[in-house]
Parts: sequence; structure tokens; C-alpha cells
Amino acid sequence: MNKISIIIPIFNEVDAIARLLLHIEDSISKTIDYEIIIVDGGSIDGSQKEVLKHGNTILISSEKGRAIQLNAGSRVASGTILYFLHCDSYPPYNFDLLVFKQAQKGSLAGCFRMKFDYRHPVLIVSQWFTRFNHISCRGGDQSLFVTKKLFKEINGFDEQYIIYEDNEIISRLYAKNQFVVIPDYVITSARRYQKNGVWRLQYHFTVIHLKRKLGHSVESMLNYYKKYVQ
Repeated sequence: MNKISIIIPIFNEVDAIARLLLHIEDSISKTIDYEIIIVDGGSIDGSQKEVLKHGNTILISSEKGRAIQLNAGSRVASGTILYFLHCDSYPPYNFDLLVFKQAQKGSLAGCFRMKFDYRHPVLIVSQWFTRFNHISCRGGDQSLFVTKKLFKEINGFDEQYIIYEDNEIISRLYAKNQFVVIPDYVITSARRYQKNGVWRLQYHFTVIHLKRKLGHSVESMLNYYKKYVQ
């Protein structure tokens, strides 16, 4: 039976989750069975109450941490395909059908291309590269689908990663030669870039990528993130 489980982690995102749930209701095809699983990491801003206003949603709580929350969502998911989505990323129209078509073709994992909701030269260049099916062009803001079977086979997200968890799991999916980039666009908020400065944040993200590539520890990456980004 075809079913997609949309898993969204949140922490104090009352406004963002309200907008996203309305967007999903308007953009999902409703021709495939689906469920929306919101995994709350201990919000104190009323996020839980906002989620409960929307039908067809399952609200669960877990320890804070995106990898931890995403794994928690996967454990209660009943879909054959898991679709992991950030609360400030908006998938394209009929995204569920687009995902299932790829799965039917034998692609067991993948993502969409991405555009930011803010025009800046650095971001325009960055989003242009998301069209290429290469691991260096990947990131969590592009969303991620993976069959539940394959997700279990690779043991899900690595919970030692407090940051960079999306890139880490994607590297293991690429190793399976199952990854596809769907030629439709997720629209992602550039709010973090606007808050921190586009050039500054892009530089620090590049340093974190290099640290990972050079074999730095999870702790080293996290410490750098806390010092310069968080």
C-alpha cells in the first residue's frame, strides 16, 4: 500500500510550522495516502497547540536534536516512504506524486532542487548548483525522501551529529547509488542568512563542510558552529 510519511522536526517554530502546514494542505495531491508527523523537541512558544489545530497530523515529543527527532518520527511512521522536511522549506505542488514516481522507477532516495525566498548573488549561485546530482551539492534544506526499508537498512540518522546530520546520512545514501534529484523546487527560507549576513554565514558553512571533508570530529564541527553561527 502506497503511503508517504512527512516528518518535520520543530523547536519553538510556532509561526513557521503554521505556514508550512497550510502550504502542505494546499500543495499535496491527496491522491496518495499520507500522514504528517511533527516531532517537537520541547517547544515553549505554543508550537504544539498550533500543530493540533491542523487535521491529519500526528504530534509526538522527543529529546531535542534534529537527528534524534527525525529518528523518533521514523519510528512511528506507517508510510512506505519517509519524507523529511525542515519547517521553513516548502515543497512543490504535488510533491508526494513526484516522490512516488521516482520510487516506482527504482530510486529509493533523493531530494528536490532548491531556491531561496531571498535574492542575493551568493544564494543565487548556491541554489543553481542544487540541480546537479553530486554529493557536494546536497543539503537538508532540499528535503529528503527515502524508502522506509532503506532507511532502516542504513540505521537512520546518526544521532551523534547535532549539526550536519542531513549531509551525513545523504553521504551514506549516495554510497548505495540510489540517490536522485527531482527537477522541481523546494522554496527555502533565507531567514538565517538574513539574520547572520549572507557572506558571513556562507563562509562559516563552507568551513564546516571542509572540516567534515578533512576528517574533523563531530565535536570540532559543533564547537565551530556554536562559536560562529549559533
